[in-house]
Order: sequence, then C-alpha cells, then structure tokens
Amino acid sequence: MRETFTKSMARNIYYGGAAFFFLIFLALTFDTVSGLSKTDNSQNLTGQVAEGKRLWEKNDCIGCHTLIGEGAYFAPELGNVFTRFGGSTEAIKAFIKSRPKNGIPNRRSMPQFNFSDEELEAIAQFLKYVDGITTARDWPPNKQG
Repeated sequence: MRETFTKSMARNIYYGGAAFFFLIFLALTFDTVSGLSKTDNSQNLTGQVAEGKRLWEKNDCIGCHTLIGEGAYFAPELGNVFTRFGGSTEAIKAFIKSRPKNGIPNRRSMPQFNFSDEELEAIAQFLKYVDGITTARDWPPNKQG
C-alpha cells in the first residue's frame, strides 16, 4: 500500500461514501413510505373530526393527557378511550359533561369545559378516529391506557 494519501484517493473515498449513504437514505425512505399505507386512516377523516382536533388543541388537552404516547402523563392516555368506553361516543360525551364545576377537592381532576353538544360530538368523533389509528408499536400497551 502507498504511504501517501493522494487527492484522487480522497476524492474517491468522498464520492464512494456519499453514494453509499445516499443509497441507504433512499432505502430507508422507501421502507418508511411503504409502511405508511398500512397505518392510513384518512378515509375516516371528516370535518367533525377536524373540529374535534381543533378543540383538543384549543383547550390544551395534551397538557394533561397523552395521545398515542405523546403529551403529558398527568391524566390517562386517550389513544384507546373509545375502546375503553365500550365503543360509545355517548359514554365519552357523558364523562366529559359529568365533570364537577370546580373539580374534586384535594384531588386532581379534569375541569368542566362547558362544551356545547356539537363540540362534545366533535371531540368524541376525534377520539373515535384516534382509536382507529393502527400504530407500529400497538400503542397503548394495555387497555387502561
């Protein structure tokens, strides 16, 4: 082997490494894109679901709850709340409506947001939509969230 490192050797290493990592990038991109079609739930996306998402963000629900593992761990995971409540949007709406006005003394509790019936339905539809998302890790790991 030569004892000197020439410009042409450095150039060949540079171009070879760049080509190698570009091919790795393409392979990983293809793998990710091919896996996305398995988790697509967009056919169930309606205006009501989008409104529920806007209410979720406006009221900072993620400040207390997690959704598919993202958010705060102060309150339960809501990625499977539709399943937990027996597949009923009515049960979700009833739970949200039943929150006491000033909370429960000396306990952490969900506040009363005083949502209208349309807003409650939108939030329930959003949580139903989220429950239908197929995650790669089968999240949440248990029924309780």
